[in-house]
Amino acid sequence: MILSRTKKFIAAALLGAFTISIPAVSDAGTKRIHDPKTPTKSVEKRKLPTLRERVTETMNQFKVDDQQEIYTAYDAPTDFYVPTTTSAADTSIIGTPMATQQQCVRYLLHNNPNPNLAVSAEEIVAYYYEEGRREGIRPDVAFAQALKETGFFRYGGDVIPEQNNYCGLGTTGGGVKGEFFATPQLGVRAHIQHLLAYSSTRRPTMPVVDPRYGIVRQAYGSRTLGTWQDLNGRWAVPGNYYGQEILSMFRDILIQ
Repeated sequence: MILSRTKKFIAAALLGAFTISIPAVSDAGTKRIHDPKTPTKSVEKRKLPTLRERVTETMNQFKVDDQQEIYTAYDAPTDFYVPTTTSAADTSIIGTPMATQQQCVRYLLHNNPNPNLAVSAEEIVAYYYEEGRREGIRPDVAFAQALKETGFFRYGGDVIPEQNNYCGLGTTGGGVKGEFFATPQLGVRAHIQHLLAYSSTRRPTMPVVDPRYGIVRQAYGSRTLGTWQDLNGRWAVPGNYYGQEILSMFRDILIQ
């Protein structure tokens, strides 16, 4: 009986030793335990670029030649008819540009070499051509209107440059600053949409950002204004020669 117990004890001990001595076989779902005797490989942390560095890198990818039109998709088809403007004597609000973007930039910089803008002269002009084309509004004349309203982007009145408000939207004088827009392009879009509100019953192709678009459309109903002179006393008060002065600036752009 004692011998039998001894045999069982020895067998169990041998079996236990044999089990302990066999290394565990890990499968794909088993986590490896770090051996403290094995040095840990240090991973060098890569310094991430700052926001300014990322923006600069992105902008450098889109630099264009000085002689190249910044907005080159002007001839893309639209789903509405826009008459082609063929004469500088044409006073219509709706139409196509006659001046080039370079002429607009040269005219601005000739009158103010340091415009107070959040973007370059080339960019602000490109926004007018993009947004104007999108809605069928003549971008070169709209740009001339912005120059008149802002004093060639010098400001000095109630509106400040940070508003990105290039056409006096919402300002009535006496310190009333009017509307603020988050970006220069949204400010341009609001300007173009406001012109569309006066000149067409067609809704803008983009979501409305002009806070006064609905006010104009409700007031005018089915009526529209056809020419820049029609803005006299409406966009600006008294504005007796408001539209004529815009067209005069537009014609000056054409000879740049």
